[in-house]
Amino acid sequence: MTVVLGTATPGGGFPIYGDAVAATLNEIDPSLGVVTRNTKGSTENVPLLEAGQLDLALVQGEVAYEALRGIGRPPADLKVFAAMYSTAGMFVVRADSPIRAIEDLRTKPVVFGARGSGLVILARYVLDGLGLDQTRDFEAIYLDRAGDGPAMVLDGRATALWGGGIGWPGFTAVTSAGGRLLAPDADGIRRIQARHAFLKTLTVPAGSYPGQHEPIVSVGSWSFIMASPSLAEETAYRLARALHAGAAALAQRLPQAAETTAANTVAATPSHKQIHPGVLRHLRELGLT
Repeated sequence: MTVVLGTATPGGGFPIYGDAVAATLNEIDPSLGVVTRNTKGSTENVPLLEAGQLDLALVQGEVAYEALRGIGRPPADLKVFAAMYSTAGMFVVRADSPIRAIEDLRTKPVVFGARGSGLVILARYVLDGLGLDQTRDFEAIYLDRAGDGPAMVLDGRATALWGGGIGWPGFTAVTSAGGRLLAPDADGIRRIQARHAFLKTLTVPAGSYPGQHEPIVSVGSWSFIMASPSLAEETAYRLARALHAGAAALAQRLPQAAETTAANTVAATPSHKQIHPGVLRHLRELGLT
């Protein structure tokens, strides 16, 4: 049996996470044969799942929210396989940058990520809550490869890089050279959530990145492993069972993946009806539903 897991462009967090998940599932249940496939990211993964060209795919929270609710498109007939991890949106700037707040980035060249990345959509919601427009108020830069962003900040072609989560490669690359992370302040978070209530308050613990000595509070959402409608119930059940059995091994491969737990899948998914029936069967066996 071969299961195809769609990720995103090289250099971002999704391919690293997807490789860790695939390696863990294959280790726990070698008969599954999970393979990863690079894509343009969340916004391409949704239609590829709908078309049955992927069995599973990584989808950032805002993209999943819009797809399942039918915002700007018909509602997607997709199911949640697992909650990945929480993604708190932030910017990173160089250590010598005069930028101290998000508003200081107006008119500046800012890398918002790969064109198909859900992080671009998260940025749109966050900035809208602050009364800013991604294309009007910034010199917005969109990439073909997520991994190209850090170098643009470090060599001065861009003032800031947008990203999110814990252990995100782009942030690690810039903070390793002394970069600073920027998030909305308390008033900004209040304004964002007043306009977009589905965004959650999330905390990035101190020490998540080089030189980050204090926790950072921002807003964001949970990303998901989504399943195609064509993924058989028995296959999803076996995959979910292997993912749960391999939770410790997955977290050892990638610390950020420690949030990929059965309990978090139940807590992060808006409705149990949105969880794949095969996964739901396993969650019932665990006593979680």
